[in-house]
Order: sequence, then C-alpha cells, then structure tokens
Amino acid sequence: MLDLRQAALISAFTAAICIAVYRQIGSSLKDVQHTPEEHTFISANAGVEAKERKPFSKPPYPINAFPGSRQFKSVYGTIQVFEWGPEDGEKVLLVHGLGTPCIALGDMAKELVGSGYRVMIYDLFGRGYSDAPNDLAYDARLYTTQILLVLSSSPLSWTGTSAFHIIGFSLGGSIAVAFAAYHATMVRSMTLVCPGGLIRTSHISTRNRFLYSSSRIIPEWLRLKLFRDSLEPRNGAPCADVPEEYDEVDWNFDEVPIAVDRPDISIGDVIRWQLAANAGFVHSYLSTLRSALVYRRHDTTWKVLADELAYRRAMDAPPGLGGGKVCLIVAQKDAIVVGDECEQDAMEILGMEAVETYVLSGGHEIAISRGKDVALMAIEFWNRR
Repeated sequence: MLDLRQAALISAFTAAICIAVYRQIGSSLKDVQHTPEEHTFISANAGVEAKERKPFSKPPYPINAFPGSRQFKSVYGTIQVFEWGPEDGEKVLLVHGLGTPCIALGDMAKELVGSGYRVMIYDLFGRGYSDAPNDLAYDARLYTTQILLVLSSSPLSWTGTSAFHIIGFSLGGSIAVAFAAYHATMVRSMTLVCPGGLIRTSHISTRNRFLYSSSRIIPEWLRLKLFRDSLEPRNGAPCADVPEEYDEVDWNFDEVPIAVDRPDISIGDVIRWQLAANAGFVHSYLSTLRSALVYRRHDTTWKVLADELAYRRAMDAPPGLGGGKVCLIVAQKDAIVVGDECEQDAMEILGMEAVETYVLSGGHEIAISRGKDVALMAIEFWNRR
C-alpha cells in the first residue's frame, strides 16, 4: 500500500499533468475558435484624458477638414474616410504615410478634384480618426484589407476592371504595391511617391533596431513608452519619420506646413495631436515598423507586382495597370527614401522598363509641400499610359 507521502506526490503529479493538458487544449482551441472578445481594437479616443484633450479644443486636423467626411464601422474598428469630386470623374485613391494622417495629402487631393477626378482619402488604422486593431500585426494583409473596406464604404462603385488610380506616399507607397500585386485588375494605374518598402536596412540605427524588435529584455509597456517619447516632435529636431542617424541633416520635416491653406499648422502639430488624441497611434506605428512594409527585408510583394506588370507589357495584356508601368516620384534631398537607391532597387525588382521616374526638388515631404506638383505629374503619367 502507498503511504500518505507517496499518495500526495502522485496526486500532485496528476494535478500538474491535468493543468498542462488543460492549458494545451485551451491554447489549441484559442487558435481555431475566436470569441468576440479576442477581436479587439483601440478606439481613436480611448484613454485620452481631459487634460490631454484641452490643448486641442481646435484640433490641427478637424474631422470636417474636407468634403464627403464619413466614419464607418468595421470588424476592425471605425475608419475615417473623405470622398469628393465629380461623381462621373475617374477615381483616385490616396494612401498617406507612416506618421501623418490623410490631411497631409489634402493639397494633392484638392488639385485632383479641381482637375475633374473623384478622390477618396482615408486614415490608416491607428492614425487620425481611425481606430487601431490591437490583436493583429500591421502588415500588408491588414492594410490591404483596409483598402477593400474603404472602397466598399462608398456609395459609388470603386471595384471592377481598372476601377481607380492609386497614389501612395511613403508607407502608403508600400501599401499600394501590396494591394496592386494581388488586385492588379482593379487598379487603373499606380503612382509611388517616396515609397517605403525598399528602404535599405543599413539605414536602421542600433538604437532603432532595439526599439523595433520584439525582444523581451524590456517589457512591452516600457518599450512603447520609450518609442512614444521618440515620436514626439521637438523644435529644431527631426520628426518621427526621420531616422535617428540623420540628426545631422538640416531637416525640419516637423515644421513643414500641413497644407497651403493651413500655413500655421505644421506636420509636427498634427503628430503631437495624434499622440494625445489617438490612443492607438504609437501601437500602430511600432507594429508597422516591425512588418516588412517600411524597410527592405523581403521583396515578395514587389516580385509579385513585377510579374503582373510584365503580363501587361505583353500581347493580349489583361486589364489593370495600363502599359505595365508604375510612376515613381522621388525627392532630390530625401533623407529617408534616398532617391537614387529607391530608383535603383525598384528597377532591379520590377524591371527597368516597368518604372518611369520623376525627380522633384525637396525632401521626404514633397507629397505634402508640393502636393499640386505631384498630382500634375501623376496626371501626365496617366494620360500617356
């Protein structure tokens, strides 16, 4: 017979096995059975204290900044969209960059509308007035899905064959590539302005490699705090969009006016507002940097796009991406997306005959500060195609 000590040991061992099995089964079920509580998002206004809202009683980015404002709910949270222009005009979708919401592309949008186009701009998840999913990676799949949601929210048809032009700035360029690679038939043409996705990893500083990593050396809440501090624009210092290693550059990205008709509101003002007003901003920003949408970690989507463009330069080309070319617009003094490197890498992956390059004077802010010029270049490219 077992004595009491042996019985206790056996009971403890059995209990440990039961707990381990329960955890394993629970983990397995969790992978395949999602409850509503697991699909969560951070509201654009969640957790914002009154003392943080007070300085922005007149936000630098008002929710009625443009005509056709709408907020619609999705399983990923609420998304902010603006759509205006002639209903019978060719359609253009604009995708903004990593740190600034869609107000940054306002001048470009207005020029396109004035030229007879129907324009739609929207806030990426966790930016501006859009909520932030907090249980998903901010990768190409999430951002591509967001585009499909945005298109479906319109009272007009934005789908079908060669349905719309797409212009992507910075991160938006990388998102546009990911979308067009797998939905080429829908895209009438694509224009990439200082696009992310091909920035060489040699430009990532040691400090930023640590901040962007998922290392458990420091807890995630502390990493987010440190990262938030790094995003805060400071007078005379580079904005969050500029890597640390370019501190020596005479660069005042955060001081650039957000629009011609808003000269007293800078990019830095809008970023400060986001840090205070959108509780998901820091999380979405960091998660995006961890994906392959900013730096050149792999070229999968670009290679898929290369194949789609090649098909459209052949005989009996399928619809979409007319002429099998993309329009690439780079800046002469861009400290983030180095123009020569970007053009070289884009041609290497997509093919020399697939890229038509324009160069504008200025820095990474050209889509904002020279939005009208960018729009006119894009229109010229479309008309020739």
